Amino acid sequence: MSIEISLGLWQDRPPAEALGTARLAGELGFPALWIGEMATYDAFALAAAAGPALPPATRLVLGPFAVTVRDPMMIAMGAASVAALTGLSVSVALGTSSPVVVEQWHGRSRAGSAQALETAARSVRALLAGERVGGYRLRLPPVEPDIVVAAFGPRAVTTAARHADRMVLNLLDPPTAGDLVRRLRAADGRRPRVAAWAPAAIGSDLPAAYEQLRRGVVGYLAAPGYCDMFVRAGFGDVVEFARTGPHPRELLAAIPDALVDAVGVVGDRDAARQRIAAYREHGVDDVVLVPASTDADPLGAATLAAARELLRECDAAT
Repeated sequence: MSIEISLGLWQDRPPAEALGTARLAGELGFPALWIGEMATYDAFALAAAAGPALPPATRLVLGPFAVTVRDPMMIAMGAASVAALTGLSVSVALGTSSPVVVEQWHGRSRAGSAQALETAARSVRALLAGERVGGYRLRLPPVEPDIVVAAFGPRAVTTAARHADRMVLNLLDPPTAGDLVRRLRAADGRRPRVAAWAPAAIGSDLPAAYEQLRRGVVGYLAAPGYCDMFVRAGFGDVVEFARTGPHPRELLAAIPDALVDAVGVVGDRDAARQRIAAYREHGVDDVVLVPASTDADPLGAATLAAARELLRECDAAT
């Protein structure tokens, strides 16, 4: 098992702090850095800015990019640009994103997003390999195609099985992750590795970290599929409250630390070790930690340092 790092892009922290977290992750020698998009930086621009401070062996995993917002040509051009400008290996993650991001922020429709995901996975792979798609071919050097598909629903899992080098799962407890791993293995197609994103705070200021991580899960409580997972995990009362449409402040106050624990890697190093082992036991190949960043632990430095020790243990065990 590998441990990788994803930038949190926390909206309650200075945006430029992401560059500091990226630099520290590179200094500590994590094998891959995931760079997505929220409400601040464009992912390609942030990757191009962060890349020069990273060791040559670091792989950048960019996205997931919403396939009904960015077309395959845009995604391939962006990935090839980052690879050419930084000299680093680049993977591309694709997903369908959320109604808020796609329909409200971008004014696009999510209709047909499952088919768009499959089309994008095929087309981006071909474009990165230097093939011509729809009359366009990269003018920059080809990039070794490495496609990651963000999956939760059945169609996305099928697309991952057919077209991905990795499938990534977001904010899931180990049993639910295990269910999706089994679906992936039962599907016809490739046998991609499986990565799981998990919000993380290890040995740092846990009260402040819990507050930040709660804000990261609040939007998932009533979301299809996720709400069922939280009910199975014993948080049905919180899900029912979320469905009533309470004020966000009231809903945040109703989220117990244990709910964050269910989908995160939080606590001391022993607790983190046990949590990572649980993901491994349920078939996850790589855990991608999203480190909390607070005034007491800016950049998520304590979490990153603890995670590096856990990565050494994983390396020694293989």
